[in-house]
Amino acid sequence: MAGSESIIFSFFLIFSGAALLATFALFTRQPLLVAYIVLGALLGPFGIKLINDTSLLKDFSNIGIIFLLFLLGLDLRPKNLLHTFKKATVVELLSSLIFAGVGFSIAYFCGFSLMEALFIGIAMTFSSTIIGIKLLPTTVLHHKYTGEIVVSLLLLQDLMAIIVLIFIYSAERNDLSFRSISWVILSLPLLVGFAFGFVRFILLPLLEKFDKYHEYIFLIAIGWCLGVAELAETLGLSLEIGAFIAGISIASSPISQYIANNLKPLRDFFLILFFFSLGASFDLSLLSSIWIPSIILAAAMLILKPLVYSRLLITMKEEKNMAWEIGWRLGQNSEFSLLIAYVASSAALIGYEASHVIQATAIMTFIISSYLVVFRYPTPIAVSDELRRD
Repeated sequence: MAGSESIIFSFFLIFSGAALLATFALFTRQPLLVAYIVLGALLGPFGIKLINDTSLLKDFSNIGIIFLLFLLGLDLRPKNLLHTFKKATVVELLSSLIFAGVGFSIAYFCGFSLMEALFIGIAMTFSSTIIGIKLLPTTVLHHKYTGEIVVSLLLLQDLMAIIVLIFIYSAERNDLSFRSISWVILSLPLLVGFAFGFVRFILLPLLEKFDKYHEYIFLIAIGWCLGVAELAETLGLSLEIGAFIAGISIASSPISQYIANNLKPLRDFFLILFFFSLGASFDLSLLSSIWIPSIILAAAMLILKPLVYSRLLITMKEEKNMAWEIGWRLGQNSEFSLLIAYVASSAALIGYEASHVIQATAIMTFIISSYLVVFRYPTPIAVSDELRRD
């Protein structure tokens, strides 16, 4: 089968299968992203093997995350974000210490080595940017204080995850130096300064001059998003951080809402691929040896994260109902946990089983947390008319 035919056939299986399972999910009142993950497990290399090579699909799915962060940045004002960052930093640092400590203790007592337990503990500290943002209604995400707090916490976690990945890459290359870490920390303000300067003096004048050409605006938006994302990765940050900076740098433009509305279908296309590849990459044959620590870790995080986040936010004088809602919305592990598991395993810092414990825990918390949020709070994918908010 030719390469292009293989891609077309894979896309046929993914989107036709997703349509069928999504229909079943809606009739049975299930979150749609669960259908995508289950479909990946069924069709992937550890299921019935209709799709064996998921590496290309992972590359496509990563674009969905990039667009998600770009659209997020389009609707956030820098002044509001800086205000919430001050409060979010305290909450994030304290909660991370608690989650990492609990994850480390459980993993160590389940028989993993000190190094493996450390990485498992670190992987427990992050919540999913995709689920956290995907399940927020647009009005809450863009215009409400709740959305600002959620986004601030998730972005701080992204920065922490990047630092962890830098340590892993440096350890793999035997280049764990203060200089390499310092450069990454300094590169963030440099990238922000460049983005805002370029937008002010070049991008906005171009958009104002040619704002009648919608196709041109669409091309500029995608080019700017992917360009800053690539520049961020070149500087040692991440594609996601770059995409967010690209979005927030043009958030003050009158045309930002037009760009946001037109890129949403493209984002959803790639996010379906992300959740499919997540399910397809899991080795089902390891379940018998990792199910006990995975279930314990998943249960601990599903209980602790809402509790810890809500108590810390209440301590910071936030309103009780809002604090609990934020806690439930951040009550899962992160796609960054999966990346840390993969990179640490590739660098031989943790074993194959430890890597899959992190993956299994993340997938379980993705699914269960999504249920808890979808049936409890307003979301764009709620099956109840009362809770559905786009």
